[in-house]
Amino acid sequence: MSRNLPAFTKQLMVWYRKNARDLPWRHTRDPYKIWISEIMLQQTTVNAVIPYYQKWIKRFPTVENVARANETTILKMWQGLGYYSRARNIHKSAKIITKEFHKKVPHDSDALRRLPGFGPYTVGAVLSIAFDIRYPIIDANVRRVLMRTLGMEGLADTTQDKAILKHLNTLLPFKDISVFNQALMELGALICSSQSPACLLCPVKTLCRAYKLGKQEIIPQTKKKQIKEIHAAIAVIEHKGRYLIQQRPNKGLLANLWEFPGGKLEAGEKPVTALKREVKEEIQADVKTAKFLMKVVHYYTQFKVNLHVYRCQCDNLPKETKSMKWVNLQKLDQFPMPSGSAKIVDKLLQMV
Repeated sequence: MSRNLPAFTKQLMVWYRKNARDLPWRHTRDPYKIWISEIMLQQTTVNAVIPYYQKWIKRFPTVENVARANETTILKMWQGLGYYSRARNIHKSAKIITKEFHKKVPHDSDALRRLPGFGPYTVGAVLSIAFDIRYPIIDANVRRVLMRTLGMEGLADTTQDKAILKHLNTLLPFKDISVFNQALMELGALICSSQSPACLLCPVKTLCRAYKLGKQEIIPQTKKKQIKEIHAAIAVIEHKGRYLIQQRPNKGLLANLWEFPGGKLEAGEKPVTALKREVKEEIQADVKTAKFLMKVVHYYTQFKVNLHVYRCQCDNLPKETKSMKWVNLQKLDQFPMPSGSAKIVDKLLQMV
């Protein structure tokens, strides 16, 4: 390791080489696999991502495999990770890479930036980790580490990135960029955490202004999340051994995913009342009986969704259309669904 490296860089890289977690995407320099791991890791914890990543790479070992798959297969493989626009952008980018870049992820920043889903962080991660190109990356972990290092007060948002980037460019080595960038993120994940940072274990604590000032607990400033609570009534309608599901619109939240009929409760409305109204509005059927089946609670970034699920018998059942299907129980899990609907399917399978 060069003697001319900044002390922060040198100490951080030594620490990482000794303490880095053994993660499956760290055993490859394949830019496709690194790209997939980085997209999956957005908004998702490492432990949650590992089985999804392994399953994805087994099903789609190359970018060409992704390009050839249909969207339903892509969304089904992504089911449970949430933020489905990530999967759609992977699919779109894979088609472009296969067609325009001879099935190889480009190592040019301008080319990467033009691909769907490739923001500044993803571009930097792929270039630095896969190709060892000297390119800075800023994610939530990096932002928090450097705000504390520099003693920068305020919220950890993109308004801080200009100053962080200027400092990062003084820290970046000219080789082993992959090690440095991953080390910086690893430090934020394992040591310099958002709550109760383990400063005594930090390899760069003597270089941290927040630690010297005793401000590591208040830098960066935390922003309180306001979680909106939503209640919805869901109808599980069975007819001749098949269950009715419908496809969401191709734009907006959870686009193109499949779900059971139902919808939100209005203010002061009881679940069964909402159930009857929603079923009538959505599929023009009349609920005769509704027996409570289960309650499903699921969290999104800004929402807590409570699904009140009922087994229903209905009159005027609809016929199949392109966006409405009657499906055997054993085949329900072939359709990509939001997490709440997938939990309903799991419950039904357990009851068989």
